[in-house]
Amino acid sequence: MRRSESPGEIDEGLYSRQLYVLGHEAMRRLAKTAVLVSGMKGLGVEIAKNIILAGVKSVTVHDPGNTQWSDLSSQFFLSERDVGQNRAVASQQHLAELNSYVPVTAYTGELSESFLAAFQVVVLSNSPLEEQLRISDICHACGIRFILADTKGLAGQLFCDFGENFVVDETSEADPVCAYVQHISQGTPGVVTCRDRQGHGHGFADGDFVTFSDVGGMSQLNGCKPLAIHVLDEFTLEIGDTSSFAPYQRGGVITQVKVPQLHSYESLRASLAKPKIKAMDDRGCSLHLAFRALHTFTAEMGRLPRPRVQADAERLLELARGLTTHQELLDEGLVRTFAHVSAGELSPMAALLGGLAAQEVLKAASGKFLPLAQWLYFDALECLPEQGTMLLTEESCAPRGSRYDGQIAVFGADFQERLGRQKYFVVGAGAIGCELLKNFAMIGLAAGEGGSITVTDMDTIERSNLSRQLLFRLRDVGKLKSETAAAAVRRMNPTTRVTAQPHHVGPDTETLYGDDFFMALDGVTNALDSMQARAYVDSLCIRYLKPLLDSGTEGTKGHVQVVVPHLTQPFGSPLDLTESAVPLCTLRHFPSTIEHTLQWARDEFDGLFKVPAENVNKFLEDPAFLEVQRTTQDLEGVRSSLQEKPHSWQDCVRWARQRWESLYHHTILNLLHAFPPGQETSPGVPFWAGPKRCPQPLEFDCNNSTHMEYIMAAASLFAQMHRLQVPRDRAAARETLRAMAMPPFQLEVAVRIPVTEEEMEEMPTGVDEEQLAALRQELAEHRQALLERGCGSTHLMEPIHFEKDDDSNGHVDFIMAASNLRAANYGIAPADWHKSKRVAGRIVPAIATTTAAVAGLACLELYKLVWGHQDLDSYCNSFLQLAEPLLTRFHPLSPLATYKYGQETWSCWHRVEVPGIGAHGEELTLQELLDQLQTDAAGGRPPWSSLAAPPDPGAGPGLRGPTG
Repeated sequence: MRRSESPGEIDEGLYSRQLYVLGHEAMRRLAKTAVLVSGMKGLGVEIAKNIILAGVKSVTVHDPGNTQWSDLSSQFFLSERDVGQNRAVASQQHLAELNSYVPVTAYTGELSESFLAAFQVVVLSNSPLEEQLRISDICHACGIRFILADTKGLAGQLFCDFGENFVVDETSEADPVCAYVQHISQGTPGVVTCRDRQGHGHGFADGDFVTFSDVGGMSQLNGCKPLAIHVLDEFTLEIGDTSSFAPYQRGGVITQVKVPQLHSYESLRASLAKPKIKAMDDRGCSLHLAFRALHTFTAEMGRLPRPRVQADAERLLELARGLTTHQELLDEGLVRTFAHVSAGELSPMAALLGGLAAQEVLKAASGKFLPLAQWLYFDALECLPEQGTMLLTEESCAPRGSRYDGQIAVFGADFQERLGRQKYFVVGAGAIGCELLKNFAMIGLAAGEGGSITVTDMDTIERSNLSRQLLFRLRDVGKLKSETAAAAVRRMNPTTRVTAQPHHVGPDTETLYGDDFFMALDGVTNALDSMQARAYVDSLCIRYLKPLLDSGTEGTKGHVQVVVPHLTQPFGSPLDLTESAVPLCTLRHFPSTIEHTLQWARDEFDGLFKVPAENVNKFLEDPAFLEVQRTTQDLEGVRSSLQEKPHSWQDCVRWARQRWESLYHHTILNLLHAFPPGQETSPGVPFWAGPKRCPQPLEFDCNNSTHMEYIMAAASLFAQMHRLQVPRDRAAARETLRAMAMPPFQLEVAVRIPVTEEEMEEMPTGVDEEQLAALRQELAEHRQALLERGCGSTHLMEPIHFEKDDDSNGHVDFIMAASNLRAANYGIAPADWHKSKRVAGRIVPAIATTTAAVAGLACLELYKLVWGHQDLDSYCNSFLQLAEPLLTRFHPLSPLATYKYGQETWSCWHRVEVPGIGAHGEELTLQELLDQLQTDAAGGRPPWSSLAAPPDPGAGPGLRGPTG
């Protein structure tokens, strides 16, 4: 199945990136789940938005309250004209436009037990404790999954109750761990010694379940039912009784099996007094007590604590003290600060908690990934000014009848004006870019006099973008992302001063994004999926001393890095998100995973259908082509392409069949001749062991569907490349194949097959000048003959560029068939069409929940940049993994010292600035420059400028993640 328009089937054109996160079965379960989201302030609308984009069956939004001015600082589907109107009713139409597959209904009545019975998942936000307990009790008794989420200023809470018998089918997003067996003992228990592909530890965890394949000798383990393991150390583990098995001889693969897990959850009432808090610490306990005390305060006073009113803060602290007998665990300063900001409504906090809560909804609906057990607390109180409370007073935080009242309650009116004056550059208007722009509009960034946001993106909107980019609609497909996103945020906040541009940021656009542009900025945000582009933007921020917020996602994983001039290290990468290249010798001769065979097939696609056509066209159109070629490989390819020119569908089928025989039969026989199955690298150490899988040649069979898929796909693409318009007839192809007689195999003698990368590099690269000259002469005469006959244009070819998003072009069909045939050679499990498309297309899995959470974290760091924080410990880089769920925040590192001169230590942020123009407008002479540098050196400054050209963006590690 690729894409189906049948009722009940998954629209893969829309959900393609999310499918690679959740899978088809989980998506089908989502499509059967009705969800109620109660509370349509900023947090509630974030949750509803994310799950509607994800594709649940239906969403009912509930809120008995009317829109207030303070709601507009975080509720992006409400406007000033909605003040006084019901929040749920005003939001319903906007939410319904997000996904035509998900009906959205507004409800304003009582949440009775009979009403709740219609839902599989219920989410509460912005509700009093009594209501939370009542609804939680109903849900727990009726088997309805219950989620509670709330934000108050710079703090948030999340609670999950999925019942007493909730089955998690797959606990993590990671691919199953795989290791290579070195030895298995006979005993009770048996001990397995194994390592990963790189020779490191096995990577299994205690309690994992595993199965075995390709074990020599102890064959009873092959294909066994999942076995629980006990890890002894990084290279050994126990698997149970192997005493009756045959002795181990050689080889084998041990693979993790993900088995369903049963989880049990307490109701909110049972969990309230003794909560299970994620990352249980004093801060989490204090926030739990603070939120409980807040409910009591609100019931007592009929309102939230007033911002910066000390009496209200002391009363909340008194209530919190009364909830615990362990006074030493209560952080009183934290509770007071919480009280001061609890009346606030902040878009970044709603985005973060909304992403986390929505992911828990998807877990509740699908059984995919490990749910929260059971409480999570988060705060970002470090976003407050470093100078303390003297900048914030009751007067400065009082409401103004403004759309920013929810934010002014936390940061004050002066800070709001400062936000309005900011000038920011948003590079990329994909998924993260849209979420950032939405948050910027809500917080009032660049919404005042002198402020500006410039957003640039050269891409246009595709249908697959719509499942995770809230600013785009179906009617926008084909339009520029930057222009559409800018128009959408202007509708959310008409005072936002945003300009859209259709350019990429690179060396060739420095005339657009040069000195004048960057010097005027207050900061830059990266929302790109190219590591090279992100590193380049970082280099510009170093050059111009501008802060940078960099974000990325991959499936349920995400990160945020804040870069502050002179204070932090520049752009870097968590090891978890870096890419590593597969050794070429592995791809060519020794694949061990389906990813290897898919990459090989992707390279084969270009080598068969793109590069030959490009070279033939250059040969025919560029007289200098022959002279610039310094190797025979490309010239021999041109000659072969001209000789192989087909004239019929049968010719294309014959070519494909010959290619099949060469790849899957002859090449394997040559490899086995060089390295026979029983070969040893040293006495007792087999060559074909560990990641090296001994291959077997295939025999062509017209009745084998994979064999025929290869022939049909390869022949069709070959015909297209040669611009041959012929019907792709499977029956005619079978007749041609049955009539073919393949030439006998001929062994390639004296051909050295490299085993390691070092041997690859040592392969001779010399050029036979006589052979090269003869080949040039032959091709030059052939070209002349073609031109004299007027046939040059008829031999032009069509280079085929791999396109992953057109399911009808046969590109992925070829790669899947080519890869699975090679996998069959090596005894590797095949990949289905969807995995083939993902790997070959280098598609990064993406989902709206992660994007929203990452954008929220980034905007929390933006608050600190606008304040001008100078304490390194106030900034936080973040890594989150919603599948587990995990949220880790850590302080950035100080910049590394790159040079020391005298007593001064310099980093990448330092430079010597020398005026290029004198006082009277004259240019600086070389001697004056040297004098200036010498003067600086005498003063203890290094005698040269560190303001050089931007570093090579391809050097060093980088971050990746989908944003488009």
